[in-house]
Amino acid sequence: MNPAMNLAVQPVTEDDIADFLANQPDFFERHAELLASVQLFSGHGDRAISLQERQASLLREKIKALETRVLEMVGHGQDNLVIAGKMQSWTRRLLQTTQARDLPSAIVEGLASEFQIPQAAIRLWGMDAAHAGEDFAQEVGDDVQRFAASLNAPYCGVNSGFEAVRWLPHAGQAQSLALIALRASLDAPVSGLLVLASTDAQRFHSGMGTEFLERLGELAGAALSRLQAPAASRPAVNVG
Repeated sequence: MNPAMNLAVQPVTEDDIADFLANQPDFFERHAELLASVQLFSGHGDRAISLQERQASLLREKIKALETRVLEMVGHGQDNLVIAGKMQSWTRRLLQTTQARDLPSAIVEGLASEFQIPQAAIRLWGMDAAHAGEDFAQEVGDDVQRFAASLNAPYCGVNSGFEAVRWLPHAGQAQSLALIALRASLDAPVSGLLVLASTDAQRFHSGMGTEFLERLGELAGAALSRLQAPAASRPAVNVG
């Protein structure tokens, strides 16, 4: 008996067919009648449609998905323009504040009017003695100063009993917070803390992006540098 007769016949698999068609790009040119006769499920119910109809349907779906993405991008762009406009208006307010002692209130009031922040408060340390009696220069404990110095990015999340929340006019209503360290420049030591609060527990959350808040803190810190005492006269804070 021929040994070849004992070999099991290997069935043709779908992968074999796919490989064959991939390696024979002119197959459907030689058998064009197959394209018209191939029937596929439409993807919407059990109705069968031709291959060309199925391809057209897939193309329409891709076009629709791209249109949706474009609309989303346009929407994000418009939102960014609105935010940029508000930031510019808020910054203009700070530039137009002639008295340095009025800057903290200008920052807080601007945040409320431009960005609908329900509550905000600022405390600064290392300030010039001329401002010692101002609310923003009231004593701040070492723990708060160390916490502020440890922030590499704004804290966003629930109000879990931070001491700085007591600075707010209605501390009991603060459900979520953004705590932003203030510096006169990017490489300067922390000289204050900005507290933003909302009654909405999801307004500030741990998963949100903080780039906008970082830019806001940089602008506020630079503006408030007008209130600082000369560097040689500032007390050192142990952040260890």
